[in-house]
Amino acid sequence: MNAKIHKQLQLWWQFTRRDIEVRHKGSYLGILWLLLSPLLEFAIYTIVFGLIFGGRYGVVESETHATYALGIFLSLTLYRFAAETIAVTSTVIVGQPNLVKKVVFPVHILPLSALGGICFRVSISLLLFVIGFLFFGPGFHLTNLWFPLVLLPLILLSIGTSWLLSALGVFLRDINQITGAATLVLLYSSAVFYSANMIQAKSPLAWAILKFNPLLHTIEDARRVLLWQIPPAPISFTYSLGVGLVVSILGWLCFNKLRPAFADVL
Repeated sequence: MNAKIHKQLQLWWQFTRRDIEVRHKGSYLGILWLLLSPLLEFAIYTIVFGLIFGGRYGVVESETHATYALGIFLSLTLYRFAAETIAVTSTVIVGQPNLVKKVVFPVHILPLSALGGICFRVSISLLLFVIGFLFFGPGFHLTNLWFPLVLLPLILLSIGTSWLLSALGVFLRDINQITGAATLVLLYSSAVFYSANMIQAKSPLAWAILKFNPLLHTIEDARRVLLWQIPPAPISFTYSLGVGLVVSILGWLCFNKLRPAFADVL
């Protein structure tokens, strides 16, 4: 059993590394795009929402322009984790028909290896956030230690989503159009540029719908523990964790249910 797990971990690492290498192979700037892309996106959104529209999260009175900018960068990074999971993993099985048709190959590793590549790219963005936090943030506080736990619901949600979408992508070849629209909706429904409190105050009807989005609560809790020095909200964290667990289990069950038909369809 241990030997089997070890072998699958080796395969996972091998395909994760290949995913990272292939994605940036042939690019003039190569891996530098992992630094430039999030910084460019961050600069555009900060200028538009922070400077032009005068955006604020309005959670603490001590909020500054720098804190708001860091909040946008952190929120976009976590959003990108979810958005890339939706966009990339939906075609990962379809893109590897030769491997899927091998009887002994553990197909469930393919979505997880794509997720590993996403984690690598997100980690670089988080490193950039840490650098900005050290220079412009509110300073270290014990609440910062909550951050790894706050990420747990997002990780579980991403794992389940990767299995679910990769399996459905085999049978629904137009899934890219659906996921493209879904990521756009997710951007503006996950409280990236505003706080949950602002939604509740300005539009109770919108909040009645958006409060069911687990990514919104994860992003909100991440800002709470890192920028506002407030512990995560117990109810919203428990809800997000519960959704993450349910989606990961359903994703795995759906993947296993559909897996026998992959080779025939491909």
